[in-house]
Amino acid sequence: MQDQTVTVPVETLRRFVRDVFVGVGTAPEDATICADVLLASDLHGIESHGVGRLKMYYDWIKKGIISPQVRFEVVREGPTTAVVDAHTSLGHPVAHRAMELAIAKAGAYGLGAVAVRNSSHYGIAGYYARMAAEAGMIGLSFTNARPSVAPTFGVEPMLGTNPIAFAAPSDEAFPFCFDAATSITQRGKIEVLAREGKPTPAGWVVDREGNLATDTAAILQGIPKELYALLPLGGAGEEMGGHKGYGLATMVEILCAGLSSGAFLWALSGMEKDGTPRPHRLAHFFLAVDVEHFVPLDEFRATVGGILRELRGAAKAPGQERIYTAGEKGHAREERIRAEGVPISPSLQAELRAIRDELGLDRDRLPF
Repeated sequence: MQDQTVTVPVETLRRFVRDVFVGVGTAPEDATICADVLLASDLHGIESHGVGRLKMYYDWIKKGIISPQVRFEVVREGPTTAVVDAHTSLGHPVAHRAMELAIAKAGAYGLGAVAVRNSSHYGIAGYYARMAAEAGMIGLSFTNARPSVAPTFGVEPMLGTNPIAFAAPSDEAFPFCFDAATSITQRGKIEVLAREGKPTPAGWVVDREGNLATDTAAILQGIPKELYALLPLGGAGEEMGGHKGYGLATMVEILCAGLSSGAFLWALSGMEKDGTPRPHRLAHFFLAVDVEHFVPLDEFRATVGGILRELRGAAKAPGQERIYTAGEKGHAREERIRAEGVPISPSLQAELRAIRDELGLDRDRLPF
């Protein structure tokens, strides 16, 4: 089995991921959140941020880049707002608590906004936006990230992939949920290509001379050395709208770092000038909007559902079977993965076994 992809039941994998975080010093309730966020990524088809990222968090904790004990200090607060210092804690539980706080404030006053500084990678942005949607609210989630994206007409990685996530409840079986990086792709997808031994598609990455790069291994090795940069949404230059992705990424940087007095751009690199690893000190921003303060929730759900159904019913391009709306494919995939299990590649199997053995976890925690 070790030389082929296997599928693992969702709950089996969730328990293992939770045990790993507990094994490195995370409180059980926070470890549960970490596991839930990572599995949500795999369930919704975002393998770049799923269990394949477990070793990254594991290694960062071992090196002291992330604190496994979560600190959530509210340093400034108003009726509808709060600023939180995470003290380089694990980003997933920090973000979860921040959105819970935003939702509570929105329930009382209609709007709730929470900015976080000194945090770390929090997984998929859409997870936290969906938290608000599940509470009958509109949710938005943003984070800055390690520099990897070049500004338009530049070749130096300055901005992070800086995702934007927006979720809204509907009268369908799942919320509308848009969750996308403001770059063409993100490092995690290139890591997936590396595990699969595939080249990077031309148009995702440029080198220092502005040439399109496709050597996946070289790109992953070179990004931390500033030799390569991802391109913003729209690609290089302005002809296809690259300046729009660049502008959106900068907007996210301002919301996250500006409203939290947090670190930004190269201060998020995770390295000292001599190359010594250091905490990334990422910043996040969360917004919850209580629909009931505007219109009855059932009316809003029906309006959103009507919008989505009309879009899907539009005239289709020749050869296309159907039109999708954001969140639909992820919902369908979740149903399939819950029934079939999470696919785990041979290289990821080896990583997970190594972590299991280092922590001395029971061998039966993994079915491979």
